[in-house]
Amino acid sequence: MKFIDEATITVQSGNGGRGCVSFRREKYIERGGPDGGDGGGGGNVVLVATADTRTLYEFRRRRLIKAQNGGYGMGAKRHGQHGDDMIVYLPSGTLVSNAETGELIHDFLSPGERFVIAKGGIGGRGNKKFTTSRNRAPRFAQTGEPGETLQIHLELKLIADVGIIGFPNAGKSTLIRVISSARPKTADYPFTTLVPTIGMVQYEWGQPFAVADIPGLIEGAHEGVGLGTTFLKHIERTSTLVHLIDASAIDMEAPLAQFEAINRELSLFSDKLKTKDQIVVLNKLDISGADEKADAFEKALGKPDVLRISAASTEGVDSLKEMLNQAVNGTEEDD
Repeated sequence: MKFIDEATITVQSGNGGRGCVSFRREKYIERGGPDGGDGGGGGNVVLVATADTRTLYEFRRRRLIKAQNGGYGMGAKRHGQHGDDMIVYLPSGTLVSNAETGELIHDFLSPGERFVIAKGGIGGRGNKKFTTSRNRAPRFAQTGEPGETLQIHLELKLIADVGIIGFPNAGKSTLIRVISSARPKTADYPFTTLVPTIGMVQYEWGQPFAVADIPGLIEGAHEGVGLGTTFLKHIERTSTLVHLIDASAIDMEAPLAQFEAINRELSLFSDKLKTKDQIVVLNKLDISGADEKADAFEKALGKPDVLRISAASTEGVDSLKEMLNQAVNGTEEDD
């Protein structure tokens, strides 16, 4: 299924049904009087968050969503049927905004959340409701109120506890394969991953947590270069970032070049991203010469808490899983 994370659609609730003009006419009743019933209310358009879908793919062609109109009122004081609501399922993490003004309407964070985006019109009153002492035989009824029409913009921001970031070919897809059951494509060339992948990680203790493999970033990503802003936004909801660096590709003359370039893109894109906690991980330590380059990186960074791993051989991966579990679930004593 193609990954679609933005869509613009029009939602339209149902119109209220027309009230009825009717008079009771029975053979053995001299004065029947008005008995027109009310029209039924129009159906609502209801947005519901679900974990059963992960993209906005179905809205690629489904651009108009309309609820059912209310039924007309009938004689014998019978009310028109209420229009059925239109239930629209969205993946958790979808932001709904007014397409014309850009104003945020609702942010779906948890599965099961419901929000009425367009209320159905009220049904019109039948002539029975207009009977008075002065007008005992009203020959008019109300038309139903029209439903609401609104153009909305849907934007999906994946919800994950941990986001794996780094330059293309840093080994993000390989890492998420070995720490979770996710199976993204892996290959020996840049931009292997073209869509975000989410995998669930289960450690020895604590609750399972979600890790997102964010497609490769490059310089200028905040301006749309490469995969650009298409996927930078998906990092905003994560609580912790794994900054994965290919140790074998570190430049000995400028060891921090890749690290600083990615952080620069994060800060230029969003103030939220530059303050997020990061676990710095040097990958591909199984490649000859990577250890020496890793030493140069750590010396330039000046921090001792840099983790060295090889996702390909799984060396150091258990230590990384433990660190991630503690970042998400706290210590075992807190569990």
